[in-house]
Order: sequence, then C-alpha cells, then structure tokens
Amino acid sequence: MASRRKEEEELRKLSVEMRFLEQTAETLQQRISMMNAAMTDLAYANMTLDGMEKEKENAELLVPIGGSSYVKVKLENPDKVIVGMGASVSVEKTLPEAKSILKERLAEVEKTMVSAQQQFAQIVERINTGRNRLESLLATVREGKAPSNV
Repeated sequence: MASRRKEEEELRKLSVEMRFLEQTAETLQQRISMMNAAMTDLAYANMTLDGMEKEKENAELLVPIGGSSYVKVKLENPDKVIVGMGASVSVEKTLPEAKSILKERLAEVEKTMVSAQQQFAQIVERINTGRNRLESLLATVREGKAPSNV
C-alpha cells in the first residue's frame, strides 16, 4: 500500500513537471518565432541599405509602407540614415555606420536564437524522457504492481 502511494505521489510530481516543461517549451517557441521575425526585419533593412549604396542623390525610390503598398520618394542624401537606438530614440548615422549597427544586431539575435534553440532541444529531450517515465508509472499504478525501474 505504501509503495502504491509512493508511485501515485511520483506520478503527481511528474505530471506537474511535465506541464511546466511543456509551458517552457511553448514560451521558447514563441521567443524563437519573435527572433525569426527580428532577423527577417534586420535582413530586409540591410538589403535596403545595400541598395541605397548604389543610388545617387535625388534618385526616385519606392518605399514600402505595408500591405503591399509603396510611396514614391526622392532620396535627398544617400549617405545619411536614421537608426533607431531603442526607447524611442533615433540617431542619424552614415550609411556604413548604419550597416555596421544592423550587422551587430543581427549577430546578437542569431546568437540568442542559437541559445534558445539549444534550450528548446534540451526541454524537448526532458519532455520525452518524462513522458516515457510517466507512461511506465501509469501502467504500474493501473496494474497495481511495483515498478521494475523505480
């Protein structure tokens, strides 16, 4: 009887741990998705700056405004870019400086992404191990006999 209670208690603890791990995995997936979006945004910005390097002063450009819509503008100064620095602060930078900032941000996001993907893989491994243990415990409790691998 005491053995059965011990198994049931272990089963409860394992169930709670599994829910926690699944929530953690979901949170990591959301973070990875956000980082993918940030990387895409930074890649587009970098491609735009690459294109601007080839443009002359007063060149006419189409600037995307969203929804597959564009505004026609004239490029006043192709070597100056306004770069967001965070906390609603933007600073004028030269084109090479802006490209360098974007490159650094992209590298930082990529590094964070790798870390999150590694954490996610570890969590998934723990979930799989926990599920196997949970199934074994459930079978043992249902059968009413002592587990062979406790």
